[in-house]
Amino acid sequence: QVQLVESGGGLVQAGGSLRLSCAASGRTFSNYAMGWFRQAPGKERVFVAAISWNGGRTSYADSVKGRFTISRDNAENTVYLQMNSLNPEDAAVYYCAADHWGVGSSIAQRYEYWGQGTQVTVSS
Repeated sequence: QVQLVESGGGLVQAGGSLRLSCAASGRTFSNYAMGWFRQAPGKERVFVAAISWNGGRTSYADSVKGRFTISRDNAENTVYLQMNSLNPEDAAVYYCAADHWGVGSSIAQRYEYWGQGTQVTVSS
């Protein structure tokens, strides 16, 4: 079992920045690719960004490329999502997820473990 706990969400004005963190425990963190997904009210959960086990490969949804950066610190068992130039369309609950031996997929079904989510609200 892997336990994931997200933090760092909150209210920010359009154009502002937030940094989300996801702390993992329970298994060897470096064996897992990690992903961030988000879900806005009334919408499906969608892919945001992913990172391979060693951070060597990252991928992003087109909607966040150039604004968001995913990174990880395997010594701290933590994955981060730096979000810049936020706009109201970025408002959602953000979830981190872990994929054992994965490469960082954009497909939610590939991920075995999920956090409870952290709310991001962007005011216009």
